[in-house]
Amino acid sequence: MFFARLATFLLLPLALASCVLAPGKFTSTLTVNADRSFAFSYIGEVINAEPDGDVLSDKGSSDDNPAETAKNKARKKAEADIKNRAIAAKLSKEAGYRKVAYLGDGVFMIDYAVSGRLDHTFVWPFNIDAEVILPFIAIELRQDGVVRVKAPAFGNEGTGATPGISRMPGAESLQGSSRLDGVFTLDTDAEIVSQNNEDGVKVAGLRKTMVWQATPTLKSAPTAVLRLAR
Repeated sequence: MFFARLATFLLLPLALASCVLAPGKFTSTLTVNADRSFAFSYIGEVINAEPDGDVLSDKGSSDDNPAETAKNKARKKAEADIKNRAIAAKLSKEAGYRKVAYLGDGVFMIDYAVSGRLDHTFVWPFNIDAEVILPFIAIELRQDGVVRVKAPAFGNEGTGATPGISRMPGAESLQGSSRLDGVFTLDTDAEIVSQNNEDGVKVAGLRKTMVWQATPTLKSAPTAVLRLAR
């Protein structure tokens, strides 16, 4: 329910949103320890999946000649690039971003890492200035020592072409993306209540690891429920 409420809250005003980001090629690791310490990292591509963010329409007005169509496409691309460079500048001011580079065509190269203690819910990415929505990962901390982890952007639970987006309210207005290609690893020494990794859990001493291959064919977003020490 938490994740459904979060998605609804974040995407309900989609028409007014400034930036809907989606993962491209990446490596991401989340470590959650029974003592409530955690660390999260994401290294790789992030794509602006909003309309005109990374995929510019080839369709012009029926009255446009080829020269006018090309001119309009060039203008839209220039406007999108300006906006995306501004987004990169805003993200780079946030703690945790070790590198933010805009590569063009709606693609950013991100190096992000954060660590701390799980005494509150954690959602990433979320930036007020850039108005970034659609979290790649959300960690819900419950009062009974249970932690629920879900990475909605690392799977394709809907029927549309945009992984992690297609079931969310208003998402039909977004451009599709088939560039999801990543590896998400969850490492923990806490008790695993449940998880949806088809390959199961790998155990090495006290550590337990789950590795998901995030592609458009992954129909269930990586999800796990852990029980921490009280």
